[in-house]
Amino acid sequence: MAISAKSKNEVLDIVKEREIVFIRLQFIDILGFPKNIVIPANRLEEAFDDGMPFDGSSIAGYATIEESDKIAKPDPNSFVILPAVVEKRKTAKINCDIYEPNGRRFEGDTKYVLEMVVERAKKMGYTYYTGPECEFFLFKKNGEETTLTPNDYAGYFDLSHRDLAEGVRADVSLALEEMGIQTYTSHHEVGSGQHEINFHYDDAITTADRVITLKYVTKVIATQHCLHASFMPKPLYGVAGSGMHTHHSLFTPNGKNAFYGPNEKNQLSDVAKYFIAGLLKYIKEICVILNPTVNSFKRLVPGYEAPTYISWANRNRSALIRIPMRKGKGTRCELRNPDLSGNPYLQFAAMLAAGLRGIEDKIEPPAPVEKNIYALSDRERQKYGVEHLPESLGHALSFMEESKLVKETLGKHIFDNFIHVKHKEWEDYRTQVTKWETDRYLSIV
Repeated sequence: MAISAKSKNEVLDIVKEREIVFIRLQFIDILGFPKNIVIPANRLEEAFDDGMPFDGSSIAGYATIEESDKIAKPDPNSFVILPAVVEKRKTAKINCDIYEPNGRRFEGDTKYVLEMVVERAKKMGYTYYTGPECEFFLFKKNGEETTLTPNDYAGYFDLSHRDLAEGVRADVSLALEEMGIQTYTSHHEVGSGQHEINFHYDDAITTADRVITLKYVTKVIATQHCLHASFMPKPLYGVAGSGMHTHHSLFTPNGKNAFYGPNEKNQLSDVAKYFIAGLLKYIKEICVILNPTVNSFKRLVPGYEAPTYISWANRNRSALIRIPMRKGKGTRCELRNPDLSGNPYLQFAAMLAAGLRGIEDKIEPPAPVEKNIYALSDRERQKYGVEHLPESLGHALSFMEESKLVKETLGKHIFDNFIHVKHKEWEDYRTQVTKWETDRYLSIV
């Protein structure tokens, strides 16, 4: 249930009034996986006052055994009662900020990274809003085992007689609404068993929280329908992958959209153009944050409406950045390569940092490319100045490692830990001998 509580005492009163039994103290690791400490409701006041200590040594990117003690401090603004369809017992969830025992904010807290970049935007006079499009697959289960069989074979926007997951999406949407997350649209996507649920845009920190909640709620409800929900970017070969196209806008304190330039070409302000140019300039450096798994790069291939080339356009869906038609308050740019396998706090922080750098340095974007970039020859792409996104996790890591922007944005702790974890992932993958290789080479070499 959505609660408008803003203070510790308001939350404690609601917990008592609604007879809440358990509280989930939630935070996420650097890779974006949610973690939680469950406490009985009668310990919530203690958690507010003193924080809840925990051992961070086994949490990805948090700490070594020698420096493992961390403190989770609940944020009363994030308090929400979980719907009965998600939790049978009366349970509430509250997000936590992570601190060191000495009272300093933990530099490995990825939410803190986003908070710092958002604060920088505010000092420049902007509030940063994001609107992600959340795509996922629903696969059938064989008992407890997950299969790769889609739940249906419907297509884009198909009606319910072919779309067998309309009830799943409805249950997810209703649960999110009950938690105060206003769903915007939900529909069947292009691939068999592929779906999309979107919620209304909001400030980036709120939106990052909602992405994590949507993934959790979708997985729980899918299980109740004997299905498995996967946000893996490319679970099936030869079909469309799942992304997190992200819409960006900046608003001024008086409520005006800073991207809207009514008298400018394409009605885009200089701020919008500089922001777009910043994203284009630094996209290779932040790509591994936006596309953080080996599998992410199986999605970023031509032919499936996933971007592979660095360009922008007004309507062209083969471009990396698209400008939706709606203008005025709705003026925004849509970055199309991010996916949901990452950490949304870091993803939004990296995208905002790149855009702000474009504004600060007044970087001019190249001319928009309104042609089908997939159909252009290499020479034609060179003529338009269109470069290619990194083609693998290892390739993307090589750009991030040399990036001053990313290191400044993430801080040394997260930067070093993220690169260490992802290098290990890449090496584990790179050194595998796959079935494709044995099928192709074993009998002929």
